[in-house]
Amino acid sequence: MAYFLTADGGTESLRARIYDLSGTCLASHAEPYETTFSPGARAEQNPEDWWACLCKATRACLAEAGLSGDQIEAMAYATTCCTVVALDANGRPLRPAIMWMDVRADQEAEAVLATGDARLKLNSDGAGPVSAEWMIPKALWIKRNEPDVYDAATTICEYQDYLTLRLTGERCASLNNVGLRWHYANRDGGWAESLVSALGMGDLVEKWPSRVAAPGEVVGPLTKEAADALGLTTKTKLVQGGADALIGMIGLGVAQPGQLCLITGSSHLQFGVTEKPFHAPGMWGAYADIVYPDRYIIEGGQTSTGSIINWLRRFVGGDFDFDEMNRRAAALPPGSDGLIVQDHFQGNRTPYTDALSRGAITGLTLAHEPHHVFRAIMEGISMGTRAILDAFAKGGYEGSEMIAGGGATNSDLFMQIHADTAGIPVRIPASTDGPSLGSAILAAHGVGHFDTIDDGIAAMVKPGRVIDPNPKAVAAYEEIYARYTALYPALKGALSK
Repeated sequence: MAYFLTADGGTESLRARIYDLSGTCLASHAEPYETTFSPGARAEQNPEDWWACLCKATRACLAEAGLSGDQIEAMAYATTCCTVVALDANGRPLRPAIMWMDVRADQEAEAVLATGDARLKLNSDGAGPVSAEWMIPKALWIKRNEPDVYDAATTICEYQDYLTLRLTGERCASLNNVGLRWHYANRDGGWAESLVSALGMGDLVEKWPSRVAAPGEVVGPLTKEAADALGLTTKTKLVQGGADALIGMIGLGVAQPGQLCLITGSSHLQFGVTEKPFHAPGMWGAYADIVYPDRYIIEGGQTSTGSIINWLRRFVGGDFDFDEMNRRAAALPPGSDGLIVQDHFQGNRTPYTDALSRGAITGLTLAHEPHHVFRAIMEGISMGTRAILDAFAKGGYEGSEMIAGGGATNSDLFMQIHADTAGIPVRIPASTDGPSLGSAILAAHGVGHFDTIDDGIAAMVKPGRVIDPNPKAVAAYEEIYARYTALYPALKGALSK
């Protein structure tokens, strides 16, 4: 048998898993790490925590699966995207990592857009705005606000690349991440040199990793130091992964043109696959080859989704019983008795790309209880997804169903609301751990067990259940959706950081 180690480096924890060639998960273990939040929509993590958690989780998985380290043929992982790290010449962090959800670089994002560089066409057809979440605005923020850190940095990279450096000694980035968020053009010139030069930091290209590898490409074997720390051996090969949501597409089996993918978690991401590139306002992409060779990916996303539900749990405090909250919320009619939630608690990614927009709960009365707000949050998130699918449709991309994965798929109510607000079925594969299973498929493909990623999907992704929209609820949500979409222009400027 062949065995593959994966890791899913998320917002709140790192989860390691071990898979076999059938796609069966033999072991799973998560280790949490801390996020530090501060005013100005800032969020930071300690990269050393990621490494410590990877080591602990890997050893725990080996013990659970009853395997020895020399039985792990290959490993691959998916991590949060746009979590930016500055490293010294020895690969040590010079400051805490600036997380993906951190939008402090809003002024720097405006400066990126103001260059008018041709690479900006990838997002909203060049109309902008550029997101404060992305690599170049964050690197520019470091240069402007922490010049000593910027000057001392030998490497400026992402979570994904930091682990790769620790595991193999290679300064290697994923084509997935750089094509998605660094304005890297795989088929036309590589790095965005003219863009960073226009911003007065042409030296950033030298600080970026010196190699780019596509998902499924072997980066190299583990170093002895890394192998010893994880309980593996240097026979284990590291295969390139990428951003959690994009690798999640593979694990959910979303690979063919015309399919829609919904990745849920602390945030939501929506993706489509197309054979030809196109660009439209309110959507990002199309990105060439970043998941599958000779195919393009289009994208939308919501910065805050599951994290809003976690906020409500913290806000309410006490004994917050999710099962009871779901039961009571399910008994409510669409619209949560007049509540509308704008889901921009950490800004809006698409279709508005407005880092300064904020969340809102409107229609509150003294009769409302926590379960009303709970359902209204799920409805606001689902209508945020609908707004992104509408932007896709205006650009010429429509899907007849959504294939969903991630934590929200554990709630039938949440998935039903998604189906009802979008008016299309939601299909949920047997395994909703898309980033982990996708990483396993890449690892198996990378070391030669499958000729293509598509072959790996056919062998390892299993069918699950389908949630069909309720026609009465679909009709009810049309009027509620109209009120939801009216909130953003009404509140724009009134709600800011």
